[in-house]
Amino acid sequence: MNLVYLAALLVSFACVLVVDRRFRLFLWRAPRTALAVLAVGLVFFLAWDAAGIALGVFFRAETTFMTGIVLAPELPLEEPVFLLFLCELTMVLFCGAERLLARHAGRTRS
Repeated sequence: MNLVYLAALLVSFACVLVVDRRFRLFLWRAPRTALAVLAVGLVFFLAWDAAGIALGVFFRAETTFMTGIVLAPELPLEEPVFLLFLCELTMVLFCGAERLLARHAGRTRS
């Protein structure tokens, strides 16, 4: 069992959470709403994965970097962690861009 990929995901996720906390972009701006958005995103992408797996489009690639733990056929442990990271990262980028654009728009109006 190798934890390299899972550890990389968790470290990356932690770094995004630090940025989120520092600037109060998403999770620390409205925690309940953010957790609901993350849950909906995770469920959506897991359903997407399940459909892809059922259709034979998605499959688990054997690598030495992954734990080898499978939650369901062709669904490795790292997948939900990655999907949650992807949702958090997307929302932090979106909220950060929204804030920057609003700040820029405020400066150009003056």
